[in-house]
Amino acid sequence: MNVLKNMEAIFVVALALAGVSTYAEAAIGRAADAGNAQVSVSASQVAVVKVSAKRPA
Repeated sequence: MNVLKNMEAIFVVALALAGVSTYAEAAIGRAADAGNAQVSVSASQVAVVKVSAKRPA
């Protein structure tokens, strides 16, 4: 009978735990994606553009 009286509190705690774990999992996923998004470019892959036109006055 005591468990039935505290069922609302158990539900609220379970709901809060699910919300916190959802945000924690999303933060871990974003951190992993940010690490994978960093790109290294060597000097041979950098494009060089030479402009030989006159500037307007």
